[in-house]
Amino acid sequence: MERKRELKQQFKEMKIEAGVYEIKNTINQKIFIGSTRNFKTLNGRKFELEAGSSTNKALQKEWNEFGKEAFQFTILEHLKKPETGFFDEKRALQKLEGKWLAEKQPYGEKGYNGLK
Repeated sequence: MERKRELKQQFKEMKIEAGVYEIKNTINQKIFIGSTRNFKTLNGRKFELEAGSSTNKALQKEWNEFGKEAFQFTILEHLKKPETGFFDEKRALQKLEGKWLAEKQPYGEKGYNGLK
């Protein structure tokens, strides 16, 4: 019972980190740029692809074609959150993702993102 209490406390104290990530096809160098409010959800992203249920059809097609070994997940940047005061995390994350989309241009033959 004590161990369970310790684990619960560790979970509560765990820092949730948001930011921008990249999924790269190491065979053809195409990339997908995305953002998340919790980097732990990247495991869910991998699970979606492995289950064949990703909403990104182009990425899913090539995941199926090349296999999971051909893809590399990389955290590009952590979102820096202020210690105090109001902070619109969602908006800040969109802005950070926009910066990386502008820099990497993962569209068309270069990537899996669609133009917004």
